[in-house]
Amino acid sequence: MHPKALLDACAELLGQVLTFEHPADAVVARYCRERRQLGPRERATLGDVTYAVLRRKLLLEQLARSGSGAQARRLAILGFAAVQNEQARALDPAATRGARDFLKSALSPLESQWLDQCDSVQPQDLLAPHRHNLPEWVAAPLRQQLDEPGFWALAEALAQSAPLDLRVNILKARREQVLQELSQVGIQAAPSQHSPWGLRVQGKPSLARLPAFASGAFEVQDEGSQLLALLLDARRGEMVVDFCAGAGGKTLAIGAAMRSTGRLYAFDVSAHRLEGLKPRLARSGLSNVHPVAIAHERDERIKRLAGKMDRVLVDAPCSGLGTLRRSPDLKWRQKPEAIAELAQQQAAILAGAARLVKPGGRLVYATCSVLEQENEAVARAFGAAQGDFEPLEVADLLAQSRVADAAALASGGEGGGRFLRLWPHLHGTDGFFAAVWQRRA
Repeated sequence: MHPKALLDACAELLGQVLTFEHPADAVVARYCRERRQLGPRERATLGDVTYAVLRRKLLLEQLARSGSGAQARRLAILGFAAVQNEQARALDPAATRGARDFLKSALSPLESQWLDQCDSVQPQDLLAPHRHNLPEWVAAPLRQQLDEPGFWALAEALAQSAPLDLRVNILKARREQVLQELSQVGIQAAPSQHSPWGLRVQGKPSLARLPAFASGAFEVQDEGSQLLALLLDARRGEMVVDFCAGAGGKTLAIGAAMRSTGRLYAFDVSAHRLEGLKPRLARSGLSNVHPVAIAHERDERIKRLAGKMDRVLVDAPCSGLGTLRRSPDLKWRQKPEAIAELAQQQAAILAGAARLVKPGGRLVYATCSVLEQENEAVARAFGAAQGDFEPLEVADLLAQSRVADAAALASGGEGGGRFLRLWPHLHGTDGFFAAVWQRRA
């Protein structure tokens, strides 16, 4: 595609995304689907530019004020340049200069001069919001949780794209085997830092057509998400519930850990999300998973299982602010008022799920949020209200599951290992939280 046409398409797509009427990934997918003339490279560029603008929206909007023409076009130019700057970390300078030449060939002389002026702006000359690119209602609580260097390290990490992690299906393959198969097709990967099931892939190669993927040897899953399944530590022959299963990424990990024995219920209030589990379940080779669409946490089908479950995972609906590297539009689509409502919903779901746990059974509460209001506050309130649940030290549980540097992944409590706390800038994963209890016998 001609550079000018590609830049015009980026501006058109941004105009649709920045209304925030729908999730960005859905808008990008629909835009590309409706334009079949777009090739893989054009689709990748459209997505990359869109997400670059969403990640650094406050900064790019500030810079765009000094330009002329339609704002969507100015943001597209700046987003395109930001993508090239990120690629510069991995590519040689000559390749980077070639990419910038491609962009400038789509610009007028005035636009090209303006872009050079924007490039010359130094970080120390920016106001704090233009450096961290977070809404104030998100930045303020994070500043309270982290020291100043930690906050800025997190802000910078959230402005980057997330790495590509895989979980090896231990029911079908070994990690070394999948590594070898990826290497044979030119895909570079390495064992993940923490999860014994994980691989981190270099770049963003297409995986869907690989024989190892089709056979169910691996699934795409963030390393932090894998650790939640390890915390549950489901065993062969047990009765287990994934209470908010969604499309089932953690369900599949739990089922493999159970070696496809016992009974694993995948509950969710969205039958549509559970439909997404079916093709993944077929590839996985699991026969112990039972997807069930429920109305709410007090559904009659749940009541019939009260006190019978060995393990229950509650990966609760949340703000998703730990996944901003993947879904940067969330920080602009979410509202502060929604967090209080989510916390109430999380508490209700956790209390409902707790009724399923039998004496001696394990309960795990988790979110992919970085806000204390959705995490420690909910966990502590549950612990105070539920006298028959004893908290367990996450650091100890992770160490028992062969997780490297288990103590560094935990925080809180007298021993410092009460909760799982994963941060993108410290652990290279999405932001995750988890708390674990055992029901007293």
